[in-house]
Amino acid sequence: MSMPSEREMREAVAARDESRDGQFFYGVITTGVFCQPSCSARPARPENLRFFPTVESAMSSGFRPCKRCQPTEGLPRVARLVEIARHIEAHADERLTLADLAEIAGLSPSRLQRAFKAAFGISPKAYQDAVRMRHFKRSLKESDSVTEAIFSAGFGSMSRVYGEASRNIGMTPKAYRAGGAGEVIAYACRTTALGLMAMAATGKGVCFVQFGDDEASLLDALKAEFPHAELRVSPAQDAPELDAWMDALDRHISQGAPRPELPLDMRGTAFQMKVWQFLLSIQEGDVLSYAEVAAKIDRPDAVRAVASACARNRIGVLIPCHRVLRGDGSLGGYRWGLERKRALLDAEREHPVE
Repeated sequence: MSMPSEREMREAVAARDESRDGQFFYGVITTGVFCQPSCSARPARPENLRFFPTVESAMSSGFRPCKRCQPTEGLPRVARLVEIARHIEAHADERLTLADLAEIAGLSPSRLQRAFKAAFGISPKAYQDAVRMRHFKRSLKESDSVTEAIFSAGFGSMSRVYGEASRNIGMTPKAYRAGGAGEVIAYACRTTALGLMAMAATGKGVCFVQFGDDEASLLDALKAEFPHAELRVSPAQDAPELDAWMDALDRHISQGAPRPELPLDMRGTAFQMKVWQFLLSIQEGDVLSYAEVAAKIDRPDAVRAVASACARNRIGVLIPCHRVLRGDGSLGGYRWGLERKRALLDAEREHPVE
């Protein structure tokens, strides 16, 4: 069933029309929550509303269910998965195994893994990592040091954020030079407010987000980054996660929805990885200079290397190198053009995360 028109949905939300419940859901970008049309919560400003046809589409775009109107009520499968997500959020600093979560859900581990990933676009483990990263970003605002923030977010060690190879947060120069040999990478293109966007992903996560004027040039850029990988256009039946991830990122860019916390398959030197991981901690609406980033990662003498790492970032927006400026406050460089960098920063200042 298709959604009502946007005018009808806005009228239903304003009237708290219970007869529209189930026909669509709306998210509020300033709170990150999504609701049913009849929700009794305080009305949000119209420009902060985003509309979705299903619970899954709202959650894959980064919104969480409202505790007041409980939009997942009456959807047993989704409600069960939401409870697992909430359990992960409440225990993000603990070691949670798939078997433990499956027992809580009353499912087998393999079935929980498939169902959770189908509903939310990421695995339970990736979701826990995303929750920890959100805690890390919040802790950076409140803590005196990055080290304190890392431990308070539940990572347990510096390596969990900066260098654990098994979590793909680091790569040897030899592996980096392999250029994706032996890997299959799915990709797709979509038009956004920033122009044509290409996203590509391995089995571990998003490895490429770039912008360009046409599909041919974007495909050439992907081939240049992964010259030895097997590249495949993403049909939905083979890579549904990629389609959901592109939709979520497009909503963030074009409609101001929260930036989705997607699993990332980053490829770079140890120093580049350290820079990119730190960039993930910069809140929307905030900016730092290259010198400030260098100081934050305990390499105050490496300002030029930080600028180079930002320039070599191949996962645009999701790794927010656009939030790093020159010391004098000017934009500096941006791999995909200064107009796009300016547009991203202007949008984030207009709709900061609360």
